[in-house]
Amino acid sequence: MREDFFDLYDLRVEAVIPHGARVLCGAKPGDYFELHGEMLHMPPGQAMSIYSIASVIPFLAAKQRQTHPADWMTTDTEIACPDPNCPSRLRIVRLGLRRFRHADTTVVPMS
Repeated sequence: MREDFFDLYDLRVEAVIPHGARVLCGAKPGDYFELHGEMLHMPPGQAMSIYSIASVIPFLAAKQRQTHPADWMTTDTEIACPDPNCPSRLRIVRLGLRRFRHADTTVVPMS
């Protein structure tokens, strides 16, 4: 029988704001959200532009998985704000690994 579990990194996505820059996306230095499995968590009192969040969504599933050390997905951590006039970036940081059971995440049986 195959193992019925897999590991994903928890992620923190944090705003990187150049000192003194005019930021158009509404982010403030230190703003962040975390991704645990498929659940996005944002601290109370913080907000983030849906456009900024949308710019990092395509990378999050790959960043949650273990990748080869030479893979650019491992080394490249910052995503530019989607507004070309905004100098902010979002940095994706891998936190600890979290274990999930296949049977808890889908009704499709393992073949």
